[in-house]
Amino acid sequence: MQRITSQRHQRLARMKRTIPMKRIFALFPAALAAAALFGGLVHAVLVAAHVSEPAATTVYGPTPQRLWATTAAVLALGGVVIGGLALARPASRFGTASGRLRAIVALAAGLIAVVNGWLVLAIANGGPGTGNGVVGGAGALVLGLIAMAEGGLFLARSRRVG
Repeated sequence: MQRITSQRHQRLARMKRTIPMKRIFALFPAALAAAALFGGLVHAVLVAAHVSEPAATTVYGPTPQRLWATTAAVLALGGVVIGGLALARPASRFGTASGRLRAIVALAAGLIAVVNGWLVLAIANGGPGTGNGVVGGAGALVLGLIAMAEGGLFLARSRRVG
């Protein structure tokens, strides 16, 4: 009898560790909505910068402008991840100061990405496919703003609490 109860406890413990199907079915549409919102924001930035018209002839391969825009977008994505970690787990084993440091890093990375994304869009003389990196610049601009918002939100919360 004791063996049956221990097996039951093990099964219950495994079930608690898995993600319930309801949560998976809720997260999938949320992820799709977030991706659609990101794409819409990038398109809105391209329209606002007057570089939304595709090129007549497409340039393939890396260009210096594309590499610059991609670097800014990767930096912005890193800022979003770090800002998300600061919001998700403000207190770690290193103390609460690491959450504040993450927020400051997210703010700095976001600011650098926003400035570089804006510069890419400002000097571009064509739309997507011209090799000017306008899609990467718009992505860096949007992701940089998100990273700055996450870092600022954490710092605002930490001032209210502490």
